[in-house]
Amino acid sequence: MTSPIDDLLSVRDYLRFASSQFAASPLFFGHGTDNVWDEAVQLVMRSLNLPLENNTLFLDARLTRQERELVIERIRRRVDERVPLAYLLGEAWFMGMPFHVDERVLVPRSPIGELIENGFQPWLGDKPVERILDLCTGSGCIGIGAASVFTEAEVDLSDISADALEVAESNIELHAVRGRVHTVQSDVFQNIEGRYDVIVSNPPYVDAEDLSSMPDEYRHEPELGLAAGKDGLDIVHRIIASAADHLTPGGLLVVEVGNSWVAMDEAYPDLPLTWLEFENGGDGVFLITEPDLRQWQASV
Repeated sequence: MTSPIDDLLSVRDYLRFASSQFAASPLFFGHGTDNVWDEAVQLVMRSLNLPLENNTLFLDARLTRQERELVIERIRRRVDERVPLAYLLGEAWFMGMPFHVDERVLVPRSPIGELIENGFQPWLGDKPVERILDLCTGSGCIGIGAASVFTEAEVDLSDISADALEVAESNIELHAVRGRVHTVQSDVFQNIEGRYDVIVSNPPYVDAEDLSSMPDEYRHEPELGLAAGKDGLDIVHRIIASAADHLTPGGLLVVEVGNSWVAMDEAYPDLPLTWLEFENGGDGVFLITEPDLRQWQASV
């Protein structure tokens, strides 16, 4: 991409230029936006530390040369290297909250955020929530999001990856929840102690076929956070096998399996799963209560 740095001067110029470059490229949008314009707005405005809304005041403001160089370089990397926008910015949003992200963690995009915002209702009922486990936490967005809703709860963020937990630690600091949100390095439940009122997990669930055909953008994400064997259920099998022993009576298990939901139904035809529907889109998330999980285990 030839640099137009001396021709483009204003925020408006760079929004138009980014839009044109993205429209002319075979980009895949799956990490926070779903179209050329929103991707351009996110890249330009957040690169300049400007708001995404109520920003018309800045459209004709001129950029310094350093700012122009930064924006052009990020546009170039988005087009030529297919780097997800969140990694270029070092920032992703989840439940209306910003989170630090880089290539040590997946880009937050789970529909579980909508369930958390609704307080896990109506399934939680009047059960008090004192402890929450975010299993396979990555950036920590799900657990920290839950901590923002359940303001008295202790929350553990667990992951096998020490690199991912470093990112999660930075987000604990960002959201000032150090006193009640903690990280635990664990291979699924291996180092998990005690019981939780809610266990929520967005584990690796991409099956071998989908992994081999992913758009280039996803290849920047850590494979450890994506790959889960031939049917996408390697980690989910382990969660189902042990979750009941880590849930309080009446507790909830919420797990995202994405496109592997078909394999999940085939593997567990008698497991009484509730497949959730979301107003803001997304699927492949199931919920099961501790009593139902124990009853099923007793029957198999």
